[in-house]
Amino acid sequence: MPRVGLDPAAVVAAGAALADEVGLARLTMGSLAERLGVRTPSLYKHVAGQDDLNRRIAVLALEQAADAVGGAIQGYSGRDALAAAARSFRAFVVAHPGRYAATIGVEPSGPDDPLAAAGQRSLDAFRAVLRGYAVAPADMDHALRTLRSTFHGFATLQSANGFQWSADIDESFEWLIDFTDRGLRTGSA
Repeated sequence: MPRVGLDPAAVVAAGAALADEVGLARLTMGSLAERLGVRTPSLYKHVAGQDDLNRRIAVLALEQAADAVGGAIQGYSGRDALAAAARSFRAFVVAHPGRYAATIGVEPSGPDDPLAAAGQRSLDAFRAVLRGYAVAPADMDHALRTLRSTFHGFATLQSANGFQWSADIDESFEWLIDFTDRGLRTGSA
């Protein structure tokens, strides 16, 4: 019988929190079971295994990132929306490096996979930012990839303590936002 209060959502949330603490690579079914105070086989009543757990964490992370970015850009457009999206995305990745890591390299198994819907929501938040720029429909995929790789790169480097020199990280990030804004305005002119 499953432990009272333990369900798939609780297992995934605990797994995401543990991944944030120890890193996704160190998240195991055994370490999660220990965190939850159950035996490892008990987790298999809620998730199919490590791969299923990681995929569910990826869905959770994409949904949470989409919510953060979508909420941050409400009422803004152009550079203001870009800055709000960038800052909220960066804050999410830095605060949740383990769960965010689960989103990298995972592919939806089909159109009905919750991962596909969560990924689309995440892209839609950035697509909303790009509506403030005159991005041609044929260039939308390129612009989305540019935003994702730019902000992903900065945030993951920061979360891995990859900036070791003396320049202020926040100043560098604001510089990056300005640079991206200029590029979007110039590229869409």
